[in-house]
Amino acid sequence: MDVKKNIALNKPNTGTSNRFKNFPMVPRVVFGKGCFDQLGEILLPKRKSSDAPIIYLIDQVFENSSLPGRVPVLFNDKIIFISADEEPKTQQVDSLVQFIKDEFEELPSGIVGIGGGTLLDLAKAVSIMLNNNGSAHNYQGWDLVGKPAIYHAGIPTISGTGAEVSRTTVLLGPHKKLGINSDFTTFDQVLLDPDLTKGVPTDQWFYTGMDCFIHCIESLSGSYLNAFSQSYGEKALEMCKEVFLGELNPEESREKLMMASWHGGMSIAYSQVGIAHAMSYGLSYVLGTKHGIGNCLVFQHLGAYYPEGVELFMKMKRRHNIELPKNICSVLSEEEMNTMISVSLGMEPLWENALGPSWRDQISRESLKEIYLKI
Repeated sequence: MDVKKNIALNKPNTGTSNRFKNFPMVPRVVFGKGCFDQLGEILLPKRKSSDAPIIYLIDQVFENSSLPGRVPVLFNDKIIFISADEEPKTQQVDSLVQFIKDEFEELPSGIVGIGGGTLLDLAKAVSIMLNNNGSAHNYQGWDLVGKPAIYHAGIPTISGTGAEVSRTTVLLGPHKKLGINSDFTTFDQVLLDPDLTKGVPTDQWFYTGMDCFIHCIESLSGSYLNAFSQSYGEKALEMCKEVFLGELNPEESREKLMMASWHGGMSIAYSQVGIAHAMSYGLSYVLGTKHGIGNCLVFQHLGAYYPEGVELFMKMKRRHNIELPKNICSVLSEEEMNTMISVSLGMEPLWENALGPSWRDQISRESLKEIYLKI
């Protein structure tokens, strides 16, 4: 993939050409097998009082496992199990925030998200909304958050989304699917424990891992590419190839994919994703398709835009015997199809990254419909 031609561009910045984005990074991160057991000592200095709890938002899949017993619950801390079967919603965030405010006299000392991208995004959103008024849907967009979030930590149990490192929390709102993109969104602490990803079903492992792979392809071939993004994107892409096409043992695979996810998230922090993600947003909004599989469903049909990436994707798909759903858009009404297309086209930075400033001249509602009808 020839990415050098775009190396000087730094398009995600706003304002004059001599201004550069000053984006936040996760200030503290622990990596290593078994590091989850350090969570208690990490959280202890963050506790404001015995009446200000730590709230743990945990993927419901772990409810009957040994994991909850390892959570360092003290005083009136609370574990809330949440299903990750559907994409996170602004209404869900609002309900969680209201429940916490009604349940406790003091604001929590912190929010800890334990799970995949859905739980991590919910943890980020809840921590923001506990300190900001109104509904979460009012903050969907770029830099709309006025007050810092309360302390929040993220612990991924599946690798690929990059949610653990990003400054966005992607939510389905009443009118759109769009992230709360803010300097206050980024986690204060992340724990990367590869052992927590043991036992992930093969299809889910693949879909979420491909989210990372597609991050890399879209970032590295985009018009927003710069040396910062390239350095992280190339490393993430290299690790994705090792994981999905190499001969790694399970332990090496877990560790590599966890770090690929981190690097992939860092890559798009200073650039952007592209067509697959823009169209996946439409799928999620209309059909509720989860993000990882949505990216896969779209990306397989984007050979005209990402030929080398799609070729690699198909090779990985065959290697791991993955069968994607078919004909999911064939029964859509005209209104549903139009909504899907409108949501997708609303992701303007993604289209500009993919196709450049003249992207509107290169894509049409009809061309998007043609792609969706293949899915």
